[in-house]
Amino acid sequence: MDHTNTSFPPSRSATLKDVEGQGLSPAARAKVDRILNACEERPDIEALVQLASSAHGLVHDEVRRKAWPILLGYSSNGESSPGHNADWHDLPRHKDEDQVRLDVDRSFIYYPKSWYCSICHDRLYRLVDLTADETDRQLDHRKKQLSAVITQVLRTHPMLSYFQGFHDIVQVFLLVLGADDAPASVSHLSLLRIRDFMLPSLSASLAHLRLLPSILQAEDANLCHHLSQTQPFFALAATICLYAHDIEEYGDIARLFDFLLAHGAVVSLYFFAVIVLSRREELFDIPADEPEMLHSVLSKLPKPLDLEALISDTMSLYERYPPQTLPFRAWSKISPFSVLKTTQGNFRQQTLSDGVELFEKQVAQLHREQLLEHAKATLRKYRRPSRRVGLVIFVGVLAFCLRRYDYESYATFAFRRLLGYLRIMGR
Repeated sequence: MDHTNTSFPPSRSATLKDVEGQGLSPAARAKVDRILNACEERPDIEALVQLASSAHGLVHDEVRRKAWPILLGYSSNGESSPGHNADWHDLPRHKDEDQVRLDVDRSFIYYPKSWYCSICHDRLYRLVDLTADETDRQLDHRKKQLSAVITQVLRTHPMLSYFQGFHDIVQVFLLVLGADDAPASVSHLSLLRIRDFMLPSLSASLAHLRLLPSILQAEDANLCHHLSQTQPFFALAATICLYAHDIEEYGDIARLFDFLLAHGAVVSLYFFAVIVLSRREELFDIPADEPEMLHSVLSKLPKPLDLEALISDTMSLYERYPPQTLPFRAWSKISPFSVLKTTQGNFRQQTLSDGVELFEKQVAQLHREQLLEHAKATLRKYRRPSRRVGLVIFVGVLAFCLRRYDYESYATFAFRRLLGYLRIMGR
């Protein structure tokens, strides 16, 4: 018996009839009907966001196939979907493909090999009875599809840098949308939602984490102070892969993605903050002067997660303390090109071309910041008072020029002049 199609149901526009007979309760069927109505030719984004955020999210994968592309800012039309590239095999090899292969070999660990599950209102799963050999063939087939989706996205958008954990995100899209439709959604996600994680350096990713203490301070100053000796790097592993590496149940991660895709990128940080706040008593049992222990505890998500309660609390926390109101001027320190800011407001009108343009602006900004940091480090090295004033003036001019002009050649020229100046001073 051929079980090839049991892993990934065919990609098509969902209808209420498609999900009837799937064990849905009357309330769940009614919600599915409302979701599909919101996904009509002129989608009701506000209604769809509300439905994706409410209890049990988008209910069923047949519905997610229609709703996720809309939440990502495009309509799914199969091969004509933006981001689809039928000729990607002929494109130059991406620099990170070796790492992709290693990570794909380690994929599909949590989600059971022998069955495809689809979450619904009462957590009903449909089992597929396969032999061990069939299971291995299924797993190999899934891994090949996963590798193809990732490679297609990276070759089509070669400026993107792969990061470990990206495969965890993509495998969720693959299981929900299927191999044909996943590349378009992953392209939109990569360039418009998680772009900061796919830049040439981790600087933008680490900037996300600096918002976390501000969120905690706004809600619970005592807890924030207790954790003040612990750097927020403990949140990196979970947030960079949208929790897909840590949440083991397929139905749970699909439901969480409903919520995350319905909102801007910053909501993922509020979600992590709510998890930290929910562990308040446990964290206060650990002395504040043991940051290593606190880091160890915080870097592992508690199990099980009450997703519905956490999502509800996240929305409440965000409403009480929107990012613009966070203490420590944290929001003002975020780059205007970061997804944290570009996914605020009516961001679903952004196109893949917009994502590429924002990517290039972020790279240019990072390059300027690196040059300035190098200049500051050199300034600290040359501390002779009589020569400090001239150097400070030069660095100030350099900073102004780098802000005023986005030309890498000019930046490189100016920085070389600075180093030459410093060599003369050091004689």
